[in-house]
Amino acid sequence: MAENITFGLAADFENPHTLMKAAKRCRDKGFKSWDVITPFPVHGLEEAMGLKRSRVPFFTFIGGATGFITGTFIAWYMNAFDYPLIVGGKPLFSPVFPFPVMYELTILLAALSTIAGMFILNGLPRHYHPVMKAKDFAATTDDTLRITIESSDPLYDSEKTRVFLQEIGGTNIQELED
Repeated sequence: MAENITFGLAADFENPHTLMKAAKRCRDKGFKSWDVITPFPVHGLEEAMGLKRSRVPFFTFIGGATGFITGTFIAWYMNAFDYPLIVGGKPLFSPVFPFPVMYELTILLAALSTIAGMFILNGLPRHYHPVMKAKDFAATTDDTLRITIESSDPLYDSEKTRVFLQEIGGTNIQELED
């Protein structure tokens, strides 16, 4: 018979205020592999968790710059190199007439790069996570605020972590299986 492997512990919190205090305590204690699950945005939670700024804007900038350069190159190549045609005394290339192409490619590639960056950095698509095995996981999409501490964390000890979660106000503490 296969033995159950523990993914970590999960604890519920009463309201966003106690959740914020608990997140700060987890951060200050030094936990590295932990997460907060909320059904709605909680302002300031990123700072309370000690999260760094997202790297998704880097993907957005690279995609936008690539779109702009590609749009400019396409317009230059077609009008000044591939099929040069002087119409009404206008120059073979001017940044004015291909502006819609440059603009649209900038927006398109920036948006697609943002989505791709989010997928890459979040490790998506991930169709299953051990947190989904919690008895009342569906409540986290409705009204439950939860902190999960993973067993892969260097500070994780099943009993000490359970006591810590109780001390910081956690209720309904449950062990999650991997």
